[in-house]
Amino acid sequence: QVRLADSGGGLVRAGDSLTLSCEYSGSTYIPYAIAWFRQAPEKQREFVAVVSVSGENTRYAASIEGRFTISRKNDKNTVYLQMNKLKPEDTGVYYCAAALMLERDATPTVGFDYWGQGTSVTVPS
Repeated sequence: QVRLADSGGGLVRAGDSLTLSCEYSGSTYIPYAIAWFRQAPEKQREFVAVVSVSGENTRYAASIEGRFTISRKNDKNTVYLQMNKLKPEDTGVYYCAAALMLERDATPTVGFDYWGQGTSVTVPS
């Protein structure tokens, strides 16, 4: 199995940028698509972005497309979420997640079995 450690959250102002990191370890020889989800206070967890095993393909939620960029460096076993032009509605706990994926270019939004502990992002209004 794979273990995920997400980090990089913080308190920022609206319009600022922030980069989250997700370091994965364990069975890294097994191919995993890696995604970011978030959960705002009193709301359900929602999909944010995913990057394929190969790193070539990505998919984003409509609410953040154009502002966030997901990327991965397989040689460092790390996935990043670059967040620009942050808004108060981006506030929440961000979780990275891994899904076993034999198709190296697939970008799933469901089926994630492994989760990080979460990192909090706060953008006051």
